[in-house]
Amino acid sequence: MAEDTVKVKKGGARSAARLGAVQALYQMHLSGETAALVIHEFLQHRLGQEIEGAQYTDADREFFADIVQGVTARLDEINGHISDWLSGEWTLERLELLVLIILRAGIYELIARPDVPTKVIIDEYVDVAHAFFEDTKPSFVNGVLDKVAQHIRMVSS
Repeated sequence: MAEDTVKVKKGGARSAARLGAVQALYQMHLSGETAALVIHEFLQHRLGQEIEGAQYTDADREFFADIVQGVTARLDEINGHISDWLSGEWTLERLELLVLIILRAGIYELIARPDVPTKVIIDEYVDVAHAFFEDTKPSFVNGVLDKVAQHIRMVSS
């Protein structure tokens, strides 16, 4: 996931936090580093910084850390929600890693952040998917998050 291939749309601090959280979770998966270490690195050296001539939007740092820590802490629960709504022969292992991480972050917010409207969560993570993909993956993210949201938000209300 080369940083120069990411298409970032202008957004607010929470949008930047979501994108940063997806990148941090991706880095954790590839490197095996802990959430605490990666969060520290992102807070000190990436979020809101200028890297190779590109100025990164400053993120809502608490929101960023909450997503990274929350996904890590509730990974089994989140993966269960994803598995419940995959159709046919799709499994977690068949999903492209970045798509899986985007879904995990979105589902964490659906579970743990009732203060954020469902539509905002889905739209934001579809935008994150669009930052990395031009094919049908953003639509796939939209479909899975919508199905999970209908179940989670209906059950919890």
